[in-house]
Amino acid sequence: MKKNCLLFLWVLLSMAVLFLSGQDTNPVAPIAEKIPFKMTAHEQNRIDEYYWMRDRENPKVIEYLKAENAYTEAVLKDTKELQETLFQEIIGRIKQTDSSVPYRLRGYFYYTRYEEGKEYPVYCRKLDAQDAREEVLLDVNKMSEGYNYYQIVGFSISPDNQMLAFGEDTVGRRKYTLCFKDLASGKILPDRIANTTGRAIWANDNKTVFYSIQDETLRSYKVLRYLLNSKPVEVFHEKDDTFFTFVTKTKSGRFILIGSSSTVSTEYRFLDASLPEGDFKVFQPRERDLEYSIEHYKEDFYICTNQNAKNFKLMKAPLGKTEKENWVDVIPHREQVLLENFRIFSKYLVLEERENGLNQIRIMAWDNSCDYRIDFGEACYTAYAAANAEFDTEILRYVFDSMVTPPSVFDFNMKDKTKKLMKQEEIVGGYVPDNYHSERLYAVASDKTWIPISMVYKKSEKKQDGNPLLLYGYGSYGYSTDPGFSSSLLSLLDRGIIFAIAHIRGGEEMGRSWYEDGKLLKKRNTFTDFIACAEHLVEKKYTKSNIMFASGGSAGGLLVGAVVNMRPDLFKGVIAAVPFVDVVTTMLDDTIPLTTAEYDEWGNPNIKEYYDYILSYSPYDNVKAQQYPAMLVTSGLHDSQVQYWEPTKWVAKLRSLKTDSNPLLLYTDMEAGHSGATGRFKSHRETALQYAFLLKLLQK
Repeated sequence: MKKNCLLFLWVLLSMAVLFLSGQDTNPVAPIAEKIPFKMTAHEQNRIDEYYWMRDRENPKVIEYLKAENAYTEAVLKDTKELQETLFQEIIGRIKQTDSSVPYRLRGYFYYTRYEEGKEYPVYCRKLDAQDAREEVLLDVNKMSEGYNYYQIVGFSISPDNQMLAFGEDTVGRRKYTLCFKDLASGKILPDRIANTTGRAIWANDNKTVFYSIQDETLRSYKVLRYLLNSKPVEVFHEKDDTFFTFVTKTKSGRFILIGSSSTVSTEYRFLDASLPEGDFKVFQPRERDLEYSIEHYKEDFYICTNQNAKNFKLMKAPLGKTEKENWVDVIPHREQVLLENFRIFSKYLVLEERENGLNQIRIMAWDNSCDYRIDFGEACYTAYAAANAEFDTEILRYVFDSMVTPPSVFDFNMKDKTKKLMKQEEIVGGYVPDNYHSERLYAVASDKTWIPISMVYKKSEKKQDGNPLLLYGYGSYGYSTDPGFSSSLLSLLDRGIIFAIAHIRGGEEMGRSWYEDGKLLKKRNTFTDFIACAEHLVEKKYTKSNIMFASGGSAGGLLVGAVVNMRPDLFKGVIAAVPFVDVVTTMLDDTIPLTTAEYDEWGNPNIKEYYDYILSYSPYDNVKAQQYPAMLVTSGLHDSQVQYWEPTKWVAKLRSLKTDSNPLLLYTDMEAGHSGATGRFKSHRETALQYAFLLKLLQK
């Protein structure tokens, strides 16, 4: 009780100081109370003085977050006009009245459109022709009324086109309620299923769906069958807490699939979609280090797998003999080419591959009449197959963009190799690609590995002795950060700031080995790669340390958090968005979302070897008395991926120990989760805040 009273008095004092400090130009930062909490693992004690911040039900925690927000607002008060200017620039480039390119599914053309001044999409369809009468399926603008946060996911149409299922989240915690709409009557049904992952898969009877639910850690762990107007029936329980489960359907529509997945292993079960009350059959029992995904074509299943194939290969097996001893090669393993995905059409097999860090789309005819890759015409780009719901078609839809080319949707004729531009994102106010330049260069890591860097800048703003530069990185989960277009970045490029992406290990840009060399007991490669990229950019005079910035979010926040502990001298400022920084404590707590499922990503600290290694780089645990760059840290109170207390504790500890007077700011969105605010425009308020922070630092 005494501690709570002291904390309450401290919060009141902090708020009063902030109020008074708002009257001058030197706001005083809130200083968090220290309440020592001892944690013991492997006979080693760690003292966490900010562990108390984990209780989101404690009103003192909320008051502290508000105090930090007030301090951030006070420090950036002189940028308020700049923030508004940036925000208006960013949203001013967005076409207000807009529509996606319709895709065809079972006789209907489906699309989303946006109306001027409105935040959310309207889901629509037209029967038979694109000039037919519009049928509005969901108007999310109306549905979101009265909510501070609103998101729709899992848009799913029944095979007879008459029913719609979708997931609804009104908090930002990614706990979705399944809803159903009768498209014939236009009525939302009373059926509502809480705590799901947001997507329902229809059986071929048009009245039964399969879906997954989450446990208290938000791990999807059960699949249920639901017949409209009845009670759900459990059909699968994933009891291994290092796996999560999901449900999907083959493109052919013939099979429903239940998948179980961990970082290093997968397992599928399949069921005839016309027999929803039947029993699922295991496709291939799980084995450690065996990953696979499956699709159906005619009398075979096709399998993308890493079986004796680090970069994955394509195999097939007969419908009645699905165990791996029956798998035969279709596309053998290649040392230099990563097979990322595949799409099946009635006459063609489409492979999504990656070579030399770039996406490739390969077209193969089932009758062996052709085998080629699409030529994209640029040296540094992003390309991927888009919505291709139709099975019997010669048209492949793909999306292409680069750091200078806005996202462009193409319909590609796989037979005659002609392509048609269906839409390119319009940049309102005018955009001239020739005014900008993108390039790729390579830094040399500490172990002599060459690390790719993609960058873009405005030609007229490029300086011989170096420009301000924002270096972005992620480097985890095998996620590849491809060099795509961002209209919001123009607000930085037009002000002479270079934007660069460090394609560090931990991603998968250069193949599966790139990922494996940046995880577990090789995780430090991710951080030293990023440092090598920063040093290279300075050496080549693209920038200087006193005008270079680093940014990363989530696991990328872990990256920049580790880097600033190791080399704080390299950067003028840092943006860490929803950063995963309290790695040891989180990975020791199996009640927190994602923990158990990620032991094979970060390591299980219940094993001493991993505990010691994670402890050696965990940003929170390695904060020390030294100078740090200016930092802006963002968070979401309802974040389901990185709990709000991680960035909050990190900022408190940094403020207590750092020896510099550089700004250290924490902004917590009190109404959102991991991905921030919803809506087309509202989300860019935080983008404008981040850009204003960088530009303010450059004025000094």
